Amino acid sequence: MAVLLRQAIGESLRRTRVGQSRTLRDVSSTAQVSLGYLSEVERGQKEASSELLAAICGALDVEVAEVVAQASSSMRGPIPKVVIPAPPAFAAA
Repeated sequence: MAVLLRQAIGESLRRTRVGQSRTLRDVSSTAQVSLGYLSEVERGQKEASSELLAAICGALDVEVAEVVAQASSSMRGPIPKVVIPAPPAFAAA
């Protein structure tokens, strides 16, 4: 099953927050977002509006574009290996 954008963004936000050793309470307070709602966003249960995402990213001191780029990267599957066939051998004249 494909990962939804809201799940990938939530994972990116959680990785960023945990990487900064910050608590949900700290970030929710700074972003002025309820702790429960922030938790649901991180778990991919709620879709964050652009305004809410900007507030959370501001509290984490990370650009929205970086969170979205990380989410995009995590949604990509493995890059398929392209096999280019060798050119045919030519017989000497």
